[in-house]
Amino acid sequence: MFKHSADRLPVFLILALSGVDFCLYFLVDNVYFLGIYFFLLILPKSQICAWNHHHQHAPTFRFKPVNRVLEFFYALHTGVTTNLWSLHHVIGHHQNYLDQTKDESRWTRNNGSQMGELEYSLIITATAYYRGFKVGQKHSAIQQEFLLYSAITFSLLALLIAYHPVAALFIFVLPMFLGLFMTAWATYEHHAGLDTDNQYEASFNNLNYWYNLFTGNLGYHTAHHYNGGLHWSKLPQLHDKIAHHIPEHLIRKTWV
Repeated sequence: MFKHSADRLPVFLILALSGVDFCLYFLVDNVYFLGIYFFLLILPKSQICAWNHHHQHAPTFRFKPVNRVLEFFYALHTGVTTNLWSLHHVIGHHQNYLDQTKDESRWTRNNGSQMGELEYSLIITATAYYRGFKVGQKHSAIQQEFLLYSAITFSLLALLIAYHPVAALFIFVLPMFLGLFMTAWATYEHHAGLDTDNQYEASFNNLNYWYNLFTGNLGYHTAHHYNGGLHWSKLPQLHDKIAHHIPEHLIRKTWV
């Protein structure tokens, strides 16, 4: 069922966390416990954003219905529904990241100056669905699935809120908003300040072992843009092949 065996462990862990979420949703009423759980899970859940990103580049399962089920649980962790990143990121950003007048994740203001980290993160968060929708106007099949499964996801979320509002707030609603924000925040360091038309000089790379363990090799970012459809497990090998093109100042090795 898996296209790549490397996906088995991360998917298992993410779905296991979803199981814990739903157990707490149905069994716990204590607002203080739920609040502590929310804060303790901010960093672990923020890492799921990277795996959702990988999935929308290269779907995890061979069968589309199974991918759609996985995307529902990804959405509850990250705030990103089916095909949103396929439109906003894969079709949009990856095609336009060398042109800041078009990039869906652009880090410059209209006057060409560089945004600050918080400013960028808030703008990308606030405009993510709109920009994804705009890209989808030229890709009707992907757009239709995006609209359909977003409607299903938010309808089910509304039912969860109606049935157990306090638990839904701490376990689903706040993590979804924060997940989308932290996804935007994480992308700032990938390209901000690199105004170039050279693909080897347009991305910062992070070769830290722990960073790549928890993000699925997202630190090999030049390689990721070089071949956006390549499975995350194969990015280190591609990086090694093109590393001689990448300037040394674009290589980082710190976890944080």
